[in-house]
Amino acid sequence: METMVRARSLNGYFQVVRRLGFNPQEALRQVGLDPAKLADTEQLVPVVATCQLMEVTAASAPCPTLGLQMAEARQELDFGVLGLLLGHKRTLREALQAIIQYRHLMNEALAVYLESDGDMVVIREEIITEAPVPLRQANELAVGVLARICSALLGTHWKPRGIHFTHAAPMDVSLHRRVFGCPIVFDSDFNGIVCVAADLETPNPAADPALVRYAESLAEPLNVSGPAAVVQEVRRAVYLLLPLERASVEQVAEHLHLSARTLQRQLESAGATFSELVEEVRHNLAVRYMANPSYRIGRVAALLGYTRQASFTRWFVAHFGMTPRAWRDAHAQTQ
Repeated sequence: METMVRARSLNGYFQVVRRLGFNPQEALRQVGLDPAKLADTEQLVPVVATCQLMEVTAASAPCPTLGLQMAEARQELDFGVLGLLLGHKRTLREALQAIIQYRHLMNEALAVYLESDGDMVVIREEIITEAPVPLRQANELAVGVLARICSALLGTHWKPRGIHFTHAAPMDVSLHRRVFGCPIVFDSDFNGIVCVAADLETPNPAADPALVRYAESLAEPLNVSGPAAVVQEVRRAVYLLLPLERASVEQVAEHLHLSARTLQRQLESAGATFSELVEEVRHNLAVRYMANPSYRIGRVAALLGYTRQASFTRWFVAHFGMTPRAWRDAHAQTQ
């Protein structure tokens, strides 16, 4: 099943390319997107095509910070009825939980996970795709939008401790420093934000329970998914949990508030198995991680759930027909 996202996910794209003096028609044609359809922000479009559009444009314009510029160009809480809901939640934690709860309305391809570490919290994001695709621009857009949501809710109280990206640093990071205003870590193990746990409980001065209830009454009937949604839910959970070594069927089922037996039964009804989805995600993440030469192979193995590099190498050869080192060398020659 192809993952679709609302055309709203590309808000800011045309504004930025116009400012750059770039004509996007060829880029749109190349990835198979109809600009007329993108005018309707509720129109569903393939997530792979939207990610490819940003990468093609970034390379052709050229504009290596396209995704981050798109995030900066967007209006705060630019999510229709969800913007109303998020903007009036009592705390940032409640807003983040609403993002997770209403993911079908916000962005089907975006996974968000809160991970506590003492007095700090990691807000991790993953872009979910069925096929490997470059995600530098999509990740910078997603983290940039998330940071703007946090800033909109907390104002001057929002002081993140760090912004993390799995890709390498660009030659010029001045825009990143200006947009985020905090230390930025590239070549990280995750994409997301690190903040003080207490920030998630800081009261939102614009909180309004009545407006939240009204927004929820509008959002609930729309927040529905098809019968095969369990496949996407499991895929999303594995993307988040595999690098944390928590992607067993029991752990994924717990994450989805199901029993392992119920989860497997629902997957069977949808024509999928848990092991197949784990292998699909592991394959896609392997391509993502291996494409970054700053990631040592041992580090890639650990992020994919292998405690021994030799076991990872055997798995990699079975799936890619060559060793990780040979794959990386061949990939480098095509760059």
